[in-house]
Formats: sequence, C-alpha cells, structure tokens
Amino acid sequence: MRSSPSILLAILLVISVALPAHAGQVLVFAAASLRDAMQAVASDWERATGNRVILSLAGSSTLARQIEAGAPADLFISANAAWVDALGRKGLVREEGRRDLLTNSLVVVAHDPAAKPLDFESNDDLALRLGDDRLAMALVEAVPAGVYGKAALQSLGWWEEISPNVAQADNVRAALALVATGEAPFGIVYATDALAEPRVTPIGVFPPESHPPIVYPMVLLHDGTSRVAEDFAEYLASPAAGHAFVAHGFGLAGADG
Repeated sequence: MRSSPSILLAILLVISVALPAHAGQVLVFAAASLRDAMQAVASDWERATGNRVILSLAGSSTLARQIEAGAPADLFISANAAWVDALGRKGLVREEGRRDLLTNSLVVVAHDPAAKPLDFESNDDLALRLGDDRLAMALVEAVPAGVYGKAALQSLGWWEEISPNVAQADNVRAALALVATGEAPFGIVYATDALAEPRVTPIGVFPPESHPPIVYPMVLLHDGTSRVAEDFAEYLASPAAGHAFVAHGFGLAGADG
C-alpha cells in the first residue's frame, strides 16, 4: 500500500524537528591553559545545539605555527596577542571578528603543600628556596606563560640568578605537571592552572605590573571558517560561557574590576 503525500510530509517534518538545525562541527585551536574551561564550555554548547566541537590544545606558539602551515582550524584562542598579531600580518585571520575574551594571573606554585608564601619584596627568596633544584616554566621565548614568567622575573630582578635553574616545558600544562609530580619543586603557571591541579599549592601571585597584561584574544580564521564556527565564537563571548570561564578562575576581558 502506498503512503499518502500527507503521511510522507508528516514523517519528513518529524525528522527535521528531531535533527538539530545547522548541525556541524568546529575545530578550535586553544591555548593549553584553557583545557578544562574549554572542555566544559564546549560540552554545554554541544548539548544545546547538536553541533560538535573539536579541541586542539597546546602552547599558543605551536598552534600558531600549525595554522601558518595550513592546519584547517576555524577558531584560534591564544594566551597572548603576539601570536594572533603574527597570523594577522600573514593575512590568516578575520580581523573584524577579533575580540579579547579572557584574562588571567601569574602565580608561583609549589609541590609541597606546606610551602610558605613567597616574599616578593625579598631579592633572593625564590633563588634561596630553589638551591640546585629546578623551576618549571613554559618555553620562555615562545609560549605566552613562559614569556610572561620571564618578564615578571626580570622585572623583579630575579631572572639572572634563577635562569640557569629553569626547566622549560612545551606548554604551561606540561610545566604544571612537572610540579604536580614532584619533578620540580616550584613552577610558574597561570592562576587557573593552579586551581585545576590539586597536587600543587599556589604560594604567590606576581604583581600585575611585573608583566604585560595576560589577555586571551579570540579570532576566526579565514580558511575553513563556517557559520557554525561563527555561532560558537558568539557563544564563547556570551554570559553563559562567561559564567563557566569565571568558575574555572578566568577573568572576563573588559569586565569592570
């Protein structure tokens, strides 16, 4: 027996309602320090829209170089402006869609939960504590957390004495892991990293004036950018996503206070 046109139309309407509108996927390149927050925000958006978010998390310098080499990312969130600027000079970003998304703080963490607070007024406090041990940092000439950390140590007059003891890691989460596992007694990471890792203890926050402001710019990329990517970028800047980022310890760029 043949189905009538009205029945077929009803079936098609049911199917169209059941399928999410504009279902698709977006490839996001994001700084390693965003891992936990981005996973939470992406999961919320996926549940709400039926779209899929693929996250590639690494040092901002590594991600920028991959984009320059032709990686098909839709969206890039860097832990500093320099790498976005570098891609912009090569015509690889949509400048009109660029916005500063988040802020962060820089901290010293210790493996020992009983470690005393760091005295930033003392010229040799951290050096004395290190002795012959290592200070874990992200790559100081390329990865934003390492660049900020080196700038802070230089500003305080600590870099020259401490630099021979720096153990550099590919990204800030790798530096955090060195402290968490006890391979390095101290490390310099973002406040959000310290919050995410129960095996480390924050012992001091670097004075904000000791390093450039820590800002995470977000930018859509020219190649491969889709409407789904644009929608996700808008969601990342929404109050709902903002609440999730704040819950993971980030500040919102442009927010008062």
